[in-house]
Amino acid sequence: MADTKIYQASTTAPVNIAVVKYWGKRDPKLNLPTNSSISVTLSQSDLRTHTTASCSSTYPASTDTLLINSTLQDVSSARTQACFRELRSLRAALEHQNPSLPKLSTLPLRIVSENNFPTAAGLASSAAGFAALVRAIADLYELPSSPTDLSRIARQGSGSACRSLFGGYVAWQMGSKADGSDSVAVEVAPQSHWPEMRELRDEN
Repeated sequence: MADTKIYQASTTAPVNIAVVKYWGKRDPKLNLPTNSSISVTLSQSDLRTHTTASCSSTYPASTDTLLINSTLQDVSSARTQACFRELRSLRAALEHQNPSLPKLSTLPLRIVSENNFPTAAGLASSAAGFAALVRAIADLYELPSSPTDLSRIARQGSGSACRSLFGGYVAWQMGSKADGSDSVAVEVAPQSHWPEMRELRDEN
């Protein structure tokens, strides 16, 4: 009997603001920066992306879909496809190791994402968006990956997305390997490290 179950997982991701910026990319295809950067993660009680990833054999075959704020998006871009491909590959490896697992890597994905802030407001919505997308799919696939592992994938969608997988103060390490495997993000200090730091917003 065919498995018609809808598998799903949800997550949220924060906005981050760079305090030490990166200037340019040494490899645009892999989103590898010319220098390392440091960001501060903003509170999710104010700014966040909520994303639900699901997959099912009942979805249209070979068709991944992405909705952002109820608007259908084009998922054919190289950056989005790179994230899908990497995550599917990791899930397929788990399925190969354990044949009893449902073959989620072969099923179409449906991603539904909502921002509680304007998408084009200079708040790096793509950072929170790709971080949430990667985390939600990783949770859906039950991948045993750390935030740093996932940051390598999220970076391929949006460079600063790798930093939105952490709280506090985060460093995106530029790395030195040509394949970008060491260009990842790590938390360098918790939120409490700089208690005087405040987020100022114009409510008008």
